[in-house]
Amino acid sequence: MLNRNYYKNKLEEHKYKPNYLRNMIYAFLFGGFIAIIGQSLIELYSLFFNDEMSRSLMTVTLIFISSLLTALGIFDSIGQIALAGTIVPITGFANSLTSAALESKQEGIVLGIGCNMFKLAGTVITFGIVSAYFLGIIRYLVGLI
Repeated sequence: MLNRNYYKNKLEEHKYKPNYLRNMIYAFLFGGFIAIIGQSLIELYSLFFNDEMSRSLMTVTLIFISSLLTALGIFDSIGQIALAGTIVPITGFANSLTSAALESKQEGIVLGIGCNMFKLAGTVITFGIVSAYFLGIIRYLVGLI
């Protein structure tokens, strides 16, 4: 019969021990690489469009690329290496929405994809609006002083 101490020791031996320094470096490099791609897209689009349109097109392009890579099953593989580096707000949010849509596509377009995909989006949008509201009030009040 196994005793508790033996069991705890065995668990400690096989417990996952993350390498925090390596993980931070990977996240920094991959996140920076995504930022370089975004800035390069802005520069490319600036050749043809005004600055505001270039930034909008960059956002749409990054969303499209990350959604496409998620649909092809590549984004998760990159995420295993890049760790938190792929959670740059645009690409991470697009990945989470696309993943939710792919998981629930068998339930139909409205009840499956529509409802499940926007469970996460609704939360993010709600907290974004509430945060922006309170920060706007604080900024307004600071401006009065």
